[in-house]
Amino acid sequence: MLRIKVYSIPVFVWAFISCSEIDKTSHPVAKVGDKILYRSEIDNLVPKNLSTADSTLMVEDYIKKWIQKELLIKKAEENLTPQQKDVTKELEEYRNSLIIYKYKKEILSQKLDTIVTASDINDYYFQHAESFILNKNIVQAVYMKLLVRFANPVRIKLLCGDESDKDFSDLKEYSKQYLKSFETFNNAWVEFDVVLNNMPTRPEDEERFLTRSNFLESKDAEYYYLLYIRNYGLIGKPAPVDYVSEQIKGLILNKRKLDFMKKIEVDIYNEGLRNNKFDIYNVKD
Repeated sequence: MLRIKVYSIPVFVWAFISCSEIDKTSHPVAKVGDKILYRSEIDNLVPKNLSTADSTLMVEDYIKKWIQKELLIKKAEENLTPQQKDVTKELEEYRNSLIIYKYKKEILSQKLDTIVTASDINDYYFQHAESFILNKNIVQAVYMKLLVRFANPVRIKLLCGDESDKDFSDLKEYSKQYLKSFETFNNAWVEFDVVLNNMPTRPEDEERFLTRSNFLESKDAEYYYLLYIRNYGLIGKPAPVDYVSEQIKGLILNKRKLDFMKKIEVDIYNEGLRNNKFDIYNVKD
């Protein structure tokens, strides 16, 4: 009969017992048959910032799962045939797969070219433009929010409309003095919905607004809001290359990895062929 024993020392006490009082490598916590779970296997599982109650729950849950696993192993050992329990082939295949993976990973880290230039990105983009169609409206914009009593819409619009470095500096300076909130998305594309979340009102037809107007303004009893659209991209249209550049970089690197891994296999085969490292026999004989 299978014996299960869980030692009764309270879990929460472990955190307060010094290493000198109990040998951590030999103190048993639970036992299933002849398998023993030792305290040393659990000590490092519990984060130091957990409360005593949470630590107790975490350790008790680990012990329960350990017992369940060992019981399943025992049940399988008792009910499977020797042939079913022979996993030598599976273990060998797993080991082979693992060391091949580690070898390829090591070679990749040493020799794979990970530099992706702007030219690489542009070439890939134009070769696969149909793969980069926008599913959301995106914008490059400036957003402002200021107290109504300080609002000067004409001046602000003039500063927004002129994209020279000087006027943009003036706009930033103006924002420091009067604006409650000031965000610029000049160089970064963002989803139009995200920007509109800062506005008390939003256009009913986003595409119509983007194609016909640069400014969206609104006000309430306390604040004046202004959104200036410097550039936009519409749903169903090709995405700007700089909007998808990081995605393209990832695709290029992934393709390089796949090609390089195939090359490793081919090179090793050809090396073996040159050096007579293998033989092929006639399978019909």
